[in-house]
Amino acid sequence: MAALSIQERKRLRQIGHALNPVVMLGDKGLSEGVTEELNRALNDHELIKVKIVAEDREARAALIAEVAAVSGAEVVQTIGKIALLYKKAPKQNPKLSNLVRHAHLSN
Repeated sequence: MAALSIQERKRLRQIGHALNPVVMLGDKGLSEGVTEELNRALNDHELIKVKIVAEDREARAALIAEVAAVSGAEVVQTIGKIALLYKKAPKQNPKLSNLVRHAHLSN
């Protein structure tokens, strides 16, 4: 996957601003169930927020890196305990994709 351009990142951050976290991760890290839910959410929505409840900044950063590696997603932005992740869906679902829904809203 090619790295996102500055313009793409900016657009994704604008869309992500209105989103709520759909996956929450605790100190225990990535379980099989959480990984499945993460992949399902990325396939459905393409752009999602993940909340990491680890208190330690390094632990959060490591967990976000692990999430990105496991899911194949790109980390668009991290602010505090929230990470914005993007992964292009193989087949976009117009009803679920945050990108498609946002495109309709801004037109």
